Amino acid sequence: MTDIGRLAPGAARDWCGTMPVHRRLLDSDPGYARAREEIETFTFGAAREEPPPLGLVTIPTIVHVVWSQAAQNIGDDQVATQMEALNRDFRKRNVDLVLLPSVWAPMAADADIEFVLADVTRTRTDVGSFDTDDSVKSARSGGVDPVSTDTHLNLWVCQLGGGLLGYAQFPGGPPETDGVVVTHTAFGSSGTATAPFDLGRTLTHEVGHWLNLRHIWGDDGDGCGGDDFVADTPNQAGPNYGRPTYPKVSCNNAPHGDMFVNYMDYTDDAAMVMFTLGQAARMAAALRGPRSGLLAAAATS
Repeated sequence: MTDIGRLAPGAARDWCGTMPVHRRLLDSDPGYARAREEIETFTFGAAREEPPPLGLVTIPTIVHVVWSQAAQNIGDDQVATQMEALNRDFRKRNVDLVLLPSVWAPMAADADIEFVLADVTRTRTDVGSFDTDDSVKSARSGGVDPVSTDTHLNLWVCQLGGGLLGYAQFPGGPPETDGVVVTHTAFGSSGTATAPFDLGRTLTHEVGHWLNLRHIWGDDGDGCGGDDFVADTPNQAGPNYGRPTYPKVSCNNAPHGDMFVNYMDYTDDAAMVMFTLGQAARMAAALRGPRSGLLAAAATS
């Protein structure tokens, strides 16, 4: 399998395994391909219709800590810092918004999504490290099975191999593997969290995928023909790394250049500070459509 590690600032590597998982499912599961087509048709329709806001949506979240060494069995305080970071980022309450170039400030969105910790499970494993094959999501392969994926966000925190920081499953995939995986050294902002990925933004990025956001450059390598299906994110030539300086121009997107401050880029945690209004609308469409079980659960709770 391709090495997909986020290894160091400026390193030209993919640190997120979501797209390899997406491509694997497209190749192996015809039902997934059909589901993705239906989801995108629904999402584009919702964008045209501009439905009324959903209001605040609260997503119950289950954290599965899967560990083989004591340091990987992260403490409740580290879990708490990650939940706090996730809520700050999705509610536009992060103090580092001051880093946002003024041209993009009007586009920064409060996604009206919050996350509440429903449970933490802890499972010891004989597996030294996991990959993007979803083995951490199954007790049969040394991980732990998810719980109620239609009504809960399942998170797995473990040791990922090859420098990989995390991956998610887009809406429409198999329920038995639905959720987000993050390596323990990029989870939260205390304990084993390690700079420059120690502000909880790996999970912010991956939950964005789980709510149907694409990478901001459109996943076409370094070309200029990719599309993240969001109108208010500038086209850019591939991911950014480290902490770029504004403006970072590519794909004829001068004068303002790449929106490298976006959570769906590959910059360091300290450089990514925003979702756009268009991205928030796309996540709301996911909650109305393929993730609607979350709304139903909230209504009955």
